[in-house]
Amino acid sequence: MIRFLPFVLLLLYGLVMWHFSSWQLKRQFDGNSRRLRDTRLEPLLDRLAAALEVPEVPVHVYQIAPVNGLAAPDGRVFITEGFMEKYRAGEVSPEELTSVIAHELGHVALGHSRRRMIDFSGQNALRAVLMTVLGRFIPFLGAWIANLITTALAARLSQRDEFEADEFASALLIKAGIGTAPQVSLFRKLDALTRNAGQGVPAWLLTHPKTPKRIAAIEANATRWSRAER
Repeated sequence: MIRFLPFVLLLLYGLVMWHFSSWQLKRQFDGNSRRLRDTRLEPLLDRLAAALEVPEVPVHVYQIAPVNGLAAPDGRVFITEGFMEKYRAGEVSPEELTSVIAHELGHVALGHSRRRMIDFSGQNALRAVLMTVLGRFIPFLGAWIANLITTALAARLSQRDEFEADEFASALLIKAGIGTAPQVSLFRKLDALTRNAGQGVPAWLLTHPKTPKRIAAIEANATRWSRAER
């Protein structure tokens, strides 16, 4: 039992750090966000709410420049001010922005924040084990290899969550009568909107899947569901 104590402590440390990070993030959101109010978006959000059978879909604007959507650990959905600027400039349509909101609702509905907490704790323990074992056989390089393996694993798990949230969003958008076309069209312009973030990084180390793969998955899901209805 004593032999496993360090790994148990690492798991507990990961849980504590995740909760601390969530608390810090909540403070940032609370102090630097506002409720989204937009006459063109509200009818679309009402359609999402009706499809989800809830009174409303509250969305908040996080006052930061990067183009992004966020699902907070407490279940709130945020669109960044950077995304809103693209929307107001006409670079993103109301339907496309709604598809981003649907995606973030997917993260909330599928419990990805909770899953990431568990994954984060497990990855810390795995990194420690690998560093200990590899360090004995491959001095100096052992720690680097351990970090590489756990980083790749974290990226893989994050990509899985993104595909799942995309699928949830597609189903929700179809049910709401909006369809997946805005979701696909947004992805086609996403790299330009985000200034090609992540370009040059190996796909297996990216926290988000490559855009063509996401588009292909969305189109495949829509086709499969359409055939199933016939």
